[in-house]
Amino acid sequence: MRRSSVRGEEANAQTAGEISGGGAGASGTVPRQRGGSGPVRRTGGGGTRRQGRRRVLRWTASVLSLLILGTAAAGYLYYRHLNGSIQTDALNLGETKLGGSKPNAFGQTPLNILLIGSDARDDAANQALGGATDTFDGPPLADVQMLLHLSADRSNMSVVSMPRDTMLMMPKCTEPGGKVHPASKGLVQTNESLQRGGPGCTVAAWQELTKIPIDHFMMIDFKGVVSMADAIGGVPVCVEENVHSRTRDGKGSGLKLPKGTSVIQGEQALQWLRTRYGFEDGTDIGRTHAQHQYMTSMSREFRKNAKLTNPVKLNSLAQAAIQAMVVDTGLNKIDKLYDLSMELKKVPPGRITMTTMPWVYSTKPGLDGRVEPMANEAEAVFRMVREDIALDGKGNATPEGGASPSPGVSAAPGTPSTAPGTPSTAATTAPATAPAKIAVSVRNATGGKDGAETRVRNRANDVAAVLTGKGFTKALAETQTGAEDTTVVRYATAAQAADAGVVATALGLPATAVQKSEEVSGITLFVGKDWRTGNAPTPPPPAPTVAPTSAHALNGDNEGACMAIQPGFTW
Repeated sequence: MRRSSVRGEEANAQTAGEISGGGAGASGTVPRQRGGSGPVRRTGGGGTRRQGRRRVLRWTASVLSLLILGTAAAGYLYYRHLNGSIQTDALNLGETKLGGSKPNAFGQTPLNILLIGSDARDDAANQALGGATDTFDGPPLADVQMLLHLSADRSNMSVVSMPRDTMLMMPKCTEPGGKVHPASKGLVQTNESLQRGGPGCTVAAWQELTKIPIDHFMMIDFKGVVSMADAIGGVPVCVEENVHSRTRDGKGSGLKLPKGTSVIQGEQALQWLRTRYGFEDGTDIGRTHAQHQYMTSMSREFRKNAKLTNPVKLNSLAQAAIQAMVVDTGLNKIDKLYDLSMELKKVPPGRITMTTMPWVYSTKPGLDGRVEPMANEAEAVFRMVREDIALDGKGNATPEGGASPSPGVSAAPGTPSTAPGTPSTAATTAPATAPAKIAVSVRNATGGKDGAETRVRNRANDVAAVLTGKGFTKALAETQTGAEDTTVVRYATAAQAADAGVVATALGLPATAVQKSEEVSGITLFVGKDWRTGNAPTPPPPAPTVAPTSAHALNGDNEGACMAIQPGFTW
């Protein structure tokens, strides 16, 4: 049975009992492992003192050896156990492949990770926490979607949330087994992307909308939220008034908190993240803002806990994290997740900026209460992420003395690469060849995606001549056309990536204009609506330097953030 995409905390009247005091939910508690050896039995005396001392030395040496070997074996077996516990899924099920984040001029590579919150009710724990019995064992929804951008220099982090009620065109997604989910013919609510083959289709939808290369994803479900909150020992949150998320007809998350700051964990943490009725205006937007407050507060708590030397505490955190997540295959080992955590840890909370994708309410029939991306301002946020511009307006750090690229890293435009120790799924590409040896097909796509303007006649021939003048003597115009708002260079295989980057560089196109695609057989230049005349595309306007106010930015150091309460939901 197909589930409605509008479910969430409003469908949670059957949720397991409310927790008003912040205690841990039993179903989410991660058991702590016990260690230690059994009692040592003393043996009787006899013989000389020297013989006794020798026996003690031999016994001590044997015990120490056993402990050393046992600890090493246990560590290795536990490492293997954790590795075997990591759940993975395909990164990108769409046809648009952007090739991973590109390094900057200093050889530093940014990192983009899509964080997905699944409402799956596919086992007893998630069913008890999620409620809504009519949705049990049905296809999940991606009710939380946040894109985390870690800057190339690791000085700052930007997070962009997309409200779950956002309406998008869904791309074609193909599951690893071959099942195809055709591209949608109309607008689809963004959280349904998870039903089109898994998190890889959610990634594909984000890339199609934002043109941001996504390097990894991490997905967590209800019980994962609970176990993580328990493992970290609770997360401080704040409300401006007493709040109880429960309507007269029984809808709501059940969250009940007093005015001020409370430390929440267990089911109460899940209730906070799912609360819609009771926060701000009672819409999904208010829920997004509450999630931002939780995430920034949790990041501060994680940094505190990361300094702990208590192995039991650290072990419970590690177990909770592994058991809570599904990740892409590029993060399928403990050492990769550890490297990633170390990269994220480099950013101080004061340089973490949480934002919401700028949106407007849809005016299309039947979409009351749904939202769509606010064209100009949403694109401004996406562009800042694409161009590695900090959303907090403070800029990035400049390497001292003009740092050179890291060993093994090529800063050539269009060449995916990664600094040592940084997780990435970008494929290794071949070095670029000379322009005269690069075959380039040119297509006229000057009408734009909306088709509002007619294509400029002979434009493919004119641009092919421009390329020939730049040394690309194998550039040829095609009779086949396209429809693009901006000029792009597409290529078919990883071996063509570097050559496609050379073409883009020669024309002054940004790295984001170089795309891997299954719709071409070789390097193909699509001349977009931005290049209807002249010898070069119309340059884009200067990039913004700070996120627009419509993005509702929250700084990670803001411990005074407090949720406004919707009238009628106080006690």
